[in-house]
Amino acid sequence: MTDYPKQKPASVAITGGIGSGKSYVCSKLRLRGIDIYDCDSHAKTIIATSNKIRQRLTKLIGKDTFLPDGRMNKASVANFLLASKENNDAINAIVHPAVAEDFLTSDVRWMECAILYESGFDRLVEKIIAVVAPEEVREERIMLRDGVSRDKARDWIERQMPQQEVAERADYTIVNDGLQDVDHQINEILKVLL
Repeated sequence: MTDYPKQKPASVAITGGIGSGKSYVCSKLRLRGIDIYDCDSHAKTIIATSNKIRQRLTKLIGKDTFLPDGRMNKASVANFLLASKENNDAINAIVHPAVAEDFLTSDVRWMECAILYESGFDRLVEKIIAVVAPEEVREERIMLRDGVSRDKARDWIERQMPQQEVAERADYTIVNDGLQDVDHQINEILKVLL
């Protein structure tokens, strides 16, 4: 794991496992005027625009890393990633420091990051909000959104850090189970953070 140089003052991260509703919570925060750095989309932009990162990824993964039109070859990269934890760690060692530096030099103080603890990005922020939901709800959301089987959805959930651990390490938790009022929970947290 990379040791990042500093923490951004007055910064907050929103995290949670696949299907928990992080993006939904972030959309609610954006409606309240909060600018949020989306780590996934910024990582894609960095990979698409940084020749240095592209060269390092090509050297690591092979000549099929990028398609002739310059886009990432998702199948090739996915095969490499899924082959071993070492491969996944090697890609992260290239991409994560660039994303961390991009966040730290931006004007944005809030970030959305699915793998906050695994990436070490938790050390970049002062406060952490975990978005959680029951596993069955998460499975249903994944199946609906991605058109996959329940077994596939469950497999994706099991590959991530356990939700209970994510919540225990966070400063605040938002329960997004479809029953509890997410807006009320957000408002209560914002009373403290803003």
